[in-house]
Amino acid sequence: MTRRNIGLGLAALAIFAGLFYFYGGHQTPSGQTPLADLNAANLNELKNEFNGSHSNVRMLVLLSPT
Repeated sequence: MTRRNIGLGLAALAIFAGLFYFYGGHQTPSGQTPLADLNAANLNELKNEFNGSHSNVRMLVLLSPT
């Protein structure tokens, strides 16, 4: 095996691992509510829930892969 073949194999493996990580499906631990996708359709629902709980501590965390 040449260095080029090894490098190409490692690059292909890294690309496959990245694609599996981002698109391979997600599961939440048992007992935890499923994660929600935030989009234009459910943004008002999130806003109403957030503003409606004045007596509780509220935290909003946005995570972006970029």
